[in-house]
Amino acid sequence: MFRRRQRIQYKTSEQIRQMRAAGLVVAEVHQAMRESAGPGVSTAELDRIAEKVIRDCGATPSFKGYDIGFGPYPASICSSVNEQVVHAIPSKDAVLKDGDLLSVDVGAIVDGWHGDAAITIEIGTVAPELTALREACEASMWAGIEAAASAKRLGGISHAIEQSVERSGAEHGREYGIVTGFGGHGIGTEMHQDPHILNYGRPGEGPKLRPGMALAIEPMITLGSDETAELADGWTIVTEDGSVAAHVEHTIALLEDGVWVLTAPDGGVERLGDAAASAARAL
Repeated sequence: MFRRRQRIQYKTSEQIRQMRAAGLVVAEVHQAMRESAGPGVSTAELDRIAEKVIRDCGATPSFKGYDIGFGPYPASICSSVNEQVVHAIPSKDAVLKDGDLLSVDVGAIVDGWHGDAAITIEIGTVAPELTALREACEASMWAGIEAAASAKRLGGISHAIEQSVERSGAEHGREYGIVTGFGGHGIGTEMHQDPHILNYGRPGEGPKLRPGMALAIEPMITLGSDETAELADGWTIVTEDGSVAAHVEHTIALLEDGVWVLTAPDGGVERLGDAAASAARAL
């Protein structure tokens, strides 16, 4: 069997700075989502707010019109609630209620370069196990980002995410499901590029990590099984057992001296410390 050779796009320092502009737009959208999401608010209203922020920044939504064979995606965000894992389409009928867990994924294009990131938001007062799920997902994303600064190959990122999820589960006496079939990806002049980044794996596998790579680190975990199903709309992915899911993501760039988290307002400095690139520390 022949294996397709991955076509990884390596960016110059100037191109990474252009991607940072797109990343900051995404960060602005996330802040607007945190401020706007709450009981009684529909996901369609959140989509309207998100698109306005993107366009007011002089950017273009990455998601709107994106087509992977099911017809163009009709919105600027993916708004996945509870058992919806990813790619749920905003709707005026999807009204948030107290206790929901909402994942908002958004992308923006500035001068041809993409930024892409996701956050999980607690709506009102949620059950403690949902807070723990969200925190476990976020911790695993940062573990993967930290690994990107020191790992030799892509599998080091995947392995760090998997280990973090397992540690978090052990702390809470449960086993989280790590969603299979979906994960992170390269990003640049297209939203989805090589390489695909699994959220589980062995540290010595995959392409070598090199400066100039831009990656979206994107764990998705559940309170139950890792199995998913696709709804009839051709987009929405749900947990097969109906368990609640969490989904977070940051776009990062690998530089000679560390990692720059392009979609974090502080460039990732607070979380990464010395592993943050000088470009991030100079903010």
